[in-house]
Amino acid sequence: MRVSIIRKAHFNACHRLHVPSWTDQENKEKFGLCNSPNYHGHNYNLEVKLTGETNPQTGYLMDLKDLKDIIKAEIEDRFDHKNLNLDTEEFKNLNPTTEHFAYVIYNLLRSKIDTDIDIKISLWETDRNGVEYPAD
Repeated sequence: MRVSIIRKAHFNACHRLHVPSWTDQENKEKFGLCNSPNYHGHNYNLEVKLTGETNPQTGYLMDLKDLKDIIKAEIEDRFDHKNLNLDTEEFKNLNPTTEHFAYVIYNLLRSKIDTDIDIKISLWETDRNGVEYPAD
């Protein structure tokens, strides 16, 4: 039986969108307030959707407690209340856009979840702005 399960998480982080090889004016024109040298923060909402075949013995695709623990260890503990630009290895040389952030989260979780299970990340930086990875 093929099913999808979904786990939600919430965390806070700040960042600055900035391309170092561009001038200050180019960065300001492209990223606006998101380029503030003092950074800005978001209350991120994350949905992790797993899709695959249930285990015929347990009836589970994956134990949701196990998924909760993976998300906490790999995402929440790593990024919550952090400055993405300054405090994380993942964004030392990667502009921390929501698109890049969803991709980073996907890869961190992919390394911990059975490859027979499909993963879809939905990351919301505001109630109106979000990203899904991978795209359909």
